[in-house]
Amino acid sequence: MSIPATAASTETALDIAANLVERARKAGADAAEALVVEGTSLGVSWRLGKLEDVERSEGRDIGLRVFIGQRQATVSSTDLSEAALAPMIERAVAMARVAPEDPFCGLADPALLARDWPDLDIEDKSPAPSAEALAAVAAQAEEAALAVPGVTNSSGAGASFGRSGVALVTSGGFAGSYAGTSSSFSCSVLAGEGTAMERDYEFSSRRHAADLESAAEIGRRAGEKAVRRLGPRKVKSQSVPIVYDPRVSGGLVGHFASAISGSAIARGTSFLKKEMGKPVFAKGISIVDDPHMKRGLRSKPFDGEGVMNRRFHLIEDGVLTTWLLDTATARQLGLETTGHASRGTGGPPSPSTTNLYMEAGCLSVKELIADIRQGLYVTEMIGMGINGVTGDYSRGASGFWIENGEIAYPVSEITVAGNLKDMFLNMTPADDLEFRYGTNAPTIRVEGMTVAGS
Repeated sequence: MSIPATAASTETALDIAANLVERARKAGADAAEALVVEGTSLGVSWRLGKLEDVERSEGRDIGLRVFIGQRQATVSSTDLSEAALAPMIERAVAMARVAPEDPFCGLADPALLARDWPDLDIEDKSPAPSAEALAAVAAQAEEAALAVPGVTNSSGAGASFGRSGVALVTSGGFAGSYAGTSSSFSCSVLAGEGTAMERDYEFSSRRHAADLESAAEIGRRAGEKAVRRLGPRKVKSQSVPIVYDPRVSGGLVGHFASAISGSAIARGTSFLKKEMGKPVFAKGISIVDDPHMKRGLRSKPFDGEGVMNRRFHLIEDGVLTTWLLDTATARQLGLETTGHASRGTGGPPSPSTTNLYMEAGCLSVKELIADIRQGLYVTEMIGMGINGVTGDYSRGASGFWIENGEIAYPVSEITVAGNLKDMFLNMTPADDLEFRYGTNAPTIRVEGMTVAGS
């Protein structure tokens, strides 16, 4: 079983979107935009030497947004038959006529639309893998994990491949499409026995299958991480430095991105609403959003409104330089869109990041923790106790206790707390930045946080 390429169907999607816009205008819309999203995916699940599941999906979604004066409406469908499209268009126009007025809605300024864009190399043109090939990869990862001494059971391994296409057409003069692929595999295993068992995982995800890490290496790391967590202790409540592992440190950057979203700023619901142009992070820290990163997991040639997007330094030497804006939030704030619009077929755009990351620091991880007499090294976070209005931060955590500059023993059942405004100003990044997620950061040390334990 394999997945066919979508190059031809992406062109068809562009035609479908253009046709929807034209018909919406003829039906009475002053302006319109249409989005077509299509994709195919194939995934397998493997556990304890046996194939558990094979899943394949294939679909095409369409979204139509129409404007009548300062009123807008959005409709979506997965049915592309004429019997479904005609009433959908009529329904969208009828909904827009009775919708409340929104002085900020409308298509993007034509002067800001993307006219050309770089090749981002986000589509793997090599033949798609078969289910058998994916199963072999998952089996290899699990086998390597189970071979680690101390690993006693498996939660399973998986492998997947997907191909997607996006086409956007607006009556404001934009028409564009792109395709992308994703390949990934993962492994999760358990170590120990009975109530003392611990679980951990590892994964690899890339645009091109050739860039994936070795399945055996992923499995081995999953097993070693699970064994390393055995025998966790509790710690007493205290204030100590906290060090965030790269697989959780990106969450801190994500909280920052949410706080500078144009939606939150326009509503006045962000703890950073008055901080533009001020030091928000420690001096020397830079945070970048780069939609044009080659083979980036969230790279895209234009934003969800057809606006030209580009690389932004959101934080430069600790200073906040911009909000994340789409057209509507920019108008509400009296500004210009930053090209951060993102949308699905079921609703209007909203601001969102692409390949977001904190730049690496100068210290190695060993140097970062060398002077910590007692502290916490966090590898896993639980819950989402974040107050976007005040910046108050409280989340469950597990990881390892640091003593005298060294990782000492595993710990669990801990809550870490602070305020994001203070945390941002007291951060130190290490030099180990890797691009494994949509949002990435190196190992990060944060001073003066509270650990709540026993």
